[in-house]
Amino acid sequence: MDYKLGTYLVYLAVSGLLTVWVARTLHKNGQVFLDEALGNEDLARSVNHLLVVGFYLLNLGYVTVALKISEPLLDGSSAMEALSWKVGLVLLVLGGVHFFNLFVLSRFRRRRMLERMAPPIPPKRILPTP
Repeated sequence: MDYKLGTYLVYLAVSGLLTVWVARTLHKNGQVFLDEALGNEDLARSVNHLLVVGFYLLNLGYVTVALKISEPLLDGSSAMEALSWKVGLVLLVLGGVHFFNLFVLSRFRRRRMLERMAPPIPPKRILPTP
């Protein structure tokens, strides 16, 4: 087995395991955040599942698109450098997707909290109802 094939196999294994681990962690720990942000447990569970599916599709798609190594790998050192570059990019993509999800969901939560807040100034009198 040459260095390039070995690097491909290690890259796919490490990237796949990292993606699965991050997705499971986000699914498990994100449920509470989604319950609070959306205010409906059934909706939050559905959104959480859809986010995980999208997360897998996006990240595993990136892993497969970024698989090709164009430079020749002549020794173990160049194979390790190529592998670290590839895995580092996968980690950056995973982090970017995670922070984007947090940003969007925090906007939902913020809007929901603003809807529940009392008016800034209490009313001085109440109008009679017709």
